[in-house]
Amino acid sequence: MKRYFIELSYDGTAYHGWQVQPGDISVQQCIEEALAKVLRQPISIVGAGRTDAGVNARKMIAHADLPDEIIEKDKARFIRSLNSLTARDIAIHDIVEVAPDAHARFDARRRTYRYFVHHGANPFLRHYSLNIAPLDYSAMNEAAALLLDVDDFTSFAKLHTDTHTNICRVDTARWVKAGATAPAAAGIVVEDGVIASGIGEIGSQYYFEISADRFLRNMVRAVVGTLVEVGRGKMSIDRFRQVIAQKDRCEAGTSMPGNALFLWDVEY
Repeated sequence: MKRYFIELSYDGTAYHGWQVQPGDISVQQCIEEALAKVLRQPISIVGAGRTDAGVNARKMIAHADLPDEIIEKDKARFIRSLNSLTARDIAIHDIVEVAPDAHARFDARRRTYRYFVHHGANPFLRHYSLNIAPLDYSAMNEAAALLLDVDDFTSFAKLHTDTHTNICRVDTARWVKAGATAPAAAGIVVEDGVIASGIGEIGSQYYFEISADRFLRNMVRAVVGTLVEVGRGKMSIDRFRQVIAQKDRCEAGTSMPGNALFLWDVEY
């Protein structure tokens, strides 16, 4: 047995988050079941993070101890076998051997999330982006910059969890206008890796990008919800600063829906 990192992506719509939970289907459970069928033995995996229900992952890393002779014999075939056993909303992209003590969660130096929003009804975006009235992105970016100097994110943390500390180090927090990377010839374009419709104004989609060494449960969705209050003119920059300082989840904005959130990258 050797330790491997598994790179995968998934559409989280049908899942109750990443982590195995009694009575609910999870991404971790589906991958472990596929591994068990291929290898004919129970296999446990550990992910780089624990995405919430409905949240997607462009890039997730998990580690597992696997029989090296099977992987090294024909890795491509092994990956195809796994993908044939998981649902089409989960994709295994690569499996790489790592050090015996490598840990997908604890060794990750940086994680990046993106939350997508757009303005105006769009049938091609509705599953992975939030349709919302136009926002003041300048004010939202001014508020987001304050997060770079924050250590304690209690105001944006889910209550009553088993987390021992709410300290995180955020090094990126910004709203970005998604730029079209392909022409809208047939009515559909790809904007920064996300399928979008060419109907209506191109460039009406934005995303909030945040990177940190770790994230708390529900943290990104709570941060986005609070920044949206700033973008709507319902919360001032000073009030946003006070929300952070109060360390009270009840003072922050509402958590945004999970379908527009993506775990975008994990770095080691």
